[in-house]
Parts: sequence; structure tokens; C-alpha cells
Amino acid sequence: MRTIADTLLENNISWKYYGEGWKTFVTHPSTSVYCNICNPFLYETAIMSNPTLVAAHLQDTPNLYSDIAHGTLPAVSFVKPGGLLDGHPSSSKFGLYEGFVHKIIDSVQANPALWASTAIFITTDEGGGYYDSGYIQPVDFFGDGPRIPLIVVSPYSRGGRVVHDYSDHVSLVKFIERNWSLGHITSRSRDNLPNPVELPASPYVPTNAPAIGDLFSAFQFPPAKQSAADNGNEGAAGMLPF
Repeated sequence: MRTIADTLLENNISWKYYGEGWKTFVTHPSTSVYCNICNPFLYETAIMSNPTLVAAHLQDTPNLYSDIAHGTLPAVSFVKPGGLLDGHPSSSKFGLYEGFVHKIIDSVQANPALWASTAIFITTDEGGGYYDSGYIQPVDFFGDGPRIPLIVVSPYSRGGRVVHDYSDHVSLVKFIERNWSLGHITSRSRDNLPNPVELPASPYVPTNAPAIGDLFSAFQFPPAKQSAADNGNEGAAGMLPF
């Protein structure tokens, strides 16, 4: 199965998946805090059968902090904390996850050149079973599910407001594809869904369902940057969905 990694590789767009505990997972998996089921690229034959790709694109969080400090982050970065910091109640606390995120944001903002072209997306994988009365859209056979947090941190994000576009984890993929003018992963993947059209009286409920947003409504780029982003030339050059 193809992933967004294939699209990025085919278009020479740099990317990395930084997973905390990767180094110990490779050598002593039974003692590592690494979350193997959280890394989609770990299950793609085209990636894992190529040692060069593995070394270049699957790395640990010390590599993340080094790349931030030296301004060498790839264009697209995925970051996943280990089991002790991921906020899951069985092994962690959400305050520890917040601290993990806070450290990364502070590090990026300490590098003005990097901060000027970076968008950080902070989210979780699910809601922990808590009830949510929000609208759930039947986007395909597999779902969707209850709402989860998504916070956008960027010089161009519209701070202090809630974006009411209906989005999904795949909206992160749609953001990448729009920002770099890329095609869909496959002809049947969820990133083929259109952006939602919603009425003011019914936020979150697309009139053109099934539809999911590409997260661009969370930003307010200057006109020149907005045009460049739509042409795949500028915009959010570094993306860190957590």
C-alpha cells in the first residue's frame, strides 16, 4: 500500500518520521518506549526493504532536536513521543505530552529563520473513549469517529479562534498535497475527498458530504505567500504533526 512517503519521495520533498525510542527499538525492542504500531511507514515494504531509506527517514527524537537547532529539518516532519510521554492514561499523563510538545515549539521558535516558515500541527490519535456530541460524518466504510483536539501553531495561524471546517487525520495529508502541489496517494484514498462546504448555521456539517478540509483555513497568509503556497513554492515549509 502506498503512503504519503511515496508521494514525497517521488517529488524529491524531504521528510522524516521522528519516533522517540527508535534507536533502542532497533537494538532492544522489548525495553524500548517506541510505539511501533504508530509509525505507518514501518509497515510499508517499499520503505522497510530499503536500508538507505530507513536510515535517512526513520530517526529518533535526539535527531529531531539536532535538526531543529541546526535548521536542517526536512520539509515534512512527523513526530511521535514514546509510551511514557504520549499522554495515554495507562502509561503516561497528558501533562507530560504537553511538556514534550512545549519543548519542541520552544526549540523551533528559538530559531527565527525556521520559525518563519514552519507550521506545527498538534493532535492525538483518538479521544480516549470520552463522549462527544459533535457531528460525526460518514466519510466512508471505516468512519469517521468522535472529535479530537487539533492545534495549529504558526506565525500565520489565526490565533485565538476555532476553525469549524470538518477535518480528519487525512486533512494533514491534504495539507501536504496542497502546499506542495502533489497528487493524491491513490485513486481511492480519503485524500480524494473535496474540501467541505458548510452553512454558517450548521458548522462541521458539509453540504457536499463526504468532505474533509485541508487545514488551510487555519492560516492567514499574506496574499503573495498564499499564492505561492497554492503553487507549491512556499507557505509552511516545515510541518510537524504530533
